[in-house]
Parts: sequence; C-alpha cells; structure tokens
Amino acid sequence: MPFDPTIAAIRFGTGLSPLIAPPDSVAAMLAALTGPDRIAADWPIPAYSALAPDTAALRLLNRDRNRARDAGQAAQAASLDAEVKAMRDANRGIGDAAFLATLIRGAVAPDGLRERLTAFWADHFTVKANQGAIRHLVTPYVEEAIRPHLAGRFADMLRAVVTHPMMLNFLNQSASVGPNAPAANGGRRGLNENLARELLELHTVGVGAAYGQADVRELAELLTGLSVDNAGVFGFDPRKAEPGAETVLGVTYGADATVDNVMAALENIAIHPATARHIVGKLAVHFVADTPDSGLVDALTARFTDTGGDLGAVYATLLDHPAAWARERAKVKPPVAYLTSALRALAVPPDVLIGLDRRDLNVTLQRPLRVMGQDWERPIGPDGWPEAAAAWITPQGMAGRIDWALSMPEILRPDLPDPRQFVRDALGDSAPATVTFAAGAAATRAEGVAMVLSAPAFQRR
Repeated sequence: MPFDPTIAAIRFGTGLSPLIAPPDSVAAMLAALTGPDRIAADWPIPAYSALAPDTAALRLLNRDRNRARDAGQAAQAASLDAEVKAMRDANRGIGDAAFLATLIRGAVAPDGLRERLTAFWADHFTVKANQGAIRHLVTPYVEEAIRPHLAGRFADMLRAVVTHPMMLNFLNQSASVGPNAPAANGGRRGLNENLARELLELHTVGVGAAYGQADVRELAELLTGLSVDNAGVFGFDPRKAEPGAETVLGVTYGADATVDNVMAALENIAIHPATARHIVGKLAVHFVADTPDSGLVDALTARFTDTGGDLGAVYATLLDHPAAWARERAKVKPPVAYLTSALRALAVPPDVLIGLDRRDLNVTLQRPLRVMGQDWERPIGPDGWPEAAAAWITPQGMAGRIDWALSMPEILRPDLPDPRQFVRDALGDSAPATVTFAAGAAATRAEGVAMVLSAPAFQRR
C-alpha cells in the first residue's frame, strides 16, 4: 500500500498544519478514530437532548405572547416579546458556538479522519431545520445521533438517525398517520411517505435498487407511530400507527404496530446487499474520486457485507486499498472544508475565532460560505450537498474563495507566515513549483498567502 502522510492529511483529514504532524500510518489513523474523542471533549457541542427543553419553552412563550396580544394585554405582550427575543438570541448564540466548534475541531484535531467522517455522515443523513426555533439544533443532532456511531455498525447509526426528532421533524413524520389508525379521524389525517422514501432512496438501498412504490408505501405505514412530542422528544404513538403486517423488500413485519417492528426493519434494510453497494459507493466518491475505481468499490462492498455493516472495518479496507492513495487529487473541497483547511494551514488560534463577535463571525466566515455556495446547514434538499467537482468550481464560487484568501487571513491572523514557509505548511511536498515560485515572489505576505490559498492545488484533496 503506497501510504503517504501528505495524502493522508489532505485526502482523509482536514489538511496540513504547521503545528500538527500528519498521520504516520493507516494503523495510527484507525487507532485515533476508535480511541477517545478528545477533540469533542476539548471543544464540546451540546447534544440535542440537552437543548430540546429550551425549544419547548420558546414555543410556550410564543403561545402566551400571542394570547396576550389577542386579549389586548399590551404590557404583558411586550414583556413576553422581550423574553422571546432573548431566547431567540440565546439560540442563535448556541448555533454560532456549534458552528465555531465544528470549524475549530477540524482546524486543530490531531485525527482529522474523525472530523471528515462526521461531515460525510451528517451530509448523508441531511436534516434541515424547517422552523427557525430549531435551526440551532442541527449540529447537536449530528453530535448525538451520528458522531458516537462513526466507527460502529451502520445499522446502529441508521436507527439513531431515523428515530431522531430532527429527522422526524425535517421529513414531517409526526404528521404521518396510518389510513386505518385510530388517529386517522375518518381520513382527515393521512399517510406521509417522506421519511420512507428518503430512507430507501437516499439513506440505504439507493435510488437504483430493486424496490418499488409498494415498498415505499408499506415502509411508510410501518413507520407510522414514530413521532415527536411538544417537548421535542421522540416517542411512539400507537394511535397513529397503521395496524396489520407490512412487507418491505420482501420481508414481512408483525401484525402488531410496535416500535420493535420498525427497529427490525431498519436492521434488515441496513444490511441489505443494495445498501452495502450504495453506502460504500458514496464513501469512495467522497474520499477518492467522482468516478471511483471499481475494484475499490467491490472490495468495500464485500467488507461491508461480510461484517454486517461494520463501518470501522470498511474504513480499514478503504485505507488499505492502493486506489485510495492515487497521487492525483480528483476531489474539490466544498467551501466548509476549504475554510477549515485554510484555518488549519494558517494555524489560526482558536481563541481568535471564539473571540469574534456576531458581526465579525458573519463577515469572516458565515457570509463567505454563502458566497462560495455552501450556506452552513442549509442544503437545498434532503440529498445534501453535491459531490461533483463541477458543482464547486463555478465563477461565483471561485471568486468567493479568492476574495476570502485575499482579505480574511490577515484579519484572523495578523502575523501572517512567510509565504515561502506557508506553501510548505499548506501543501507539503506536493506543492507545485509554480505555486512555490509565485508565493516566494509575492510583493507582500498577504499576497503570497492568498496565492497559496487560491491555487488549484489547495482547492483539491
């Protein structure tokens, strides 16, 4: 296997750093991934379950404020309005802190693979807040449902995600009622197929697999009962559950409407042969190439199948395969990954990022991401962000990257490094001669650093 520390740091991590040595072996990478999650302890992000009660409290405040307005109680409404605004500001602060913690983890983590996998699975299991009151809870959902399962069984991650309140809210599962369920109310409330369709099409077997509309509907009926209460807590409501047996992908689940039947279905779908092929294909595309080597995909599929979806074993097979270490960098960093790797290469102190006020945070990081085409946690649809290089190499996107490289590094790190050193810090031994020369010939440090961060070699991994 042609292991290369520079490729390991850039392709399978969050980039090179002048302060953090790149991995020295695949064994070290896997050991770090399965070891203690120290960077999460250093830069904590609250779990969803710790924050959901605050969201419930905000809903109650909104309700009481609106009642006071309707009753003509102006003073009471004004007081409650101030409380609502304060809580919304606090929630926005939680969201900003989680955004910064995510960037800082990528910028300073000794084991960048964990951060890359977190981003990959968060995108695979995309959720988007469909209400402003829960927008700050997307990252806590990732922290709670995805990060603990990165190197475990795919089935365990799938169950955690599908039953999570954020996923259920995003795909309107709480509104889904079986046609013959007690809560159907004479047909006034109906079946919602959103979660069932995305579970099959995006999360498991994939759009090209051998399933049909009957599977989608039967799965949707099986999932009825999964819901979220007013406090934002997951539960199973038997009044919404469709009675009778359901058959999904050829397997029939019991006549009693129970959450156990749902869990059994998720287990079977998670280890389905089509799921194996779909999941490992996405991994290969994400880490290696938009059109990955077929031998690599075959090896990953066999490993997933043989181990019942043991993700740690799948990663080991990926990192052991020669195709994963091709010298050509075929993948383009999405904007969030680009900024993370730039912060890492520049060795921007975390305290500088934590010290940004709301306006400066928006100017230096959040707004540039929108210009580059990746608004934080606001993907267009449930399929997440695109993987194809062409999606990111656009005139507006590249202009946004160049503008950031020219203006923001000096704000975030006024003591910019010497460009002749920075080109090695950022690109290692893979720095093209043209970039090395241009960085050394720059009139100022800011221009030299910008040339490195704008170079095609830095955009790819």
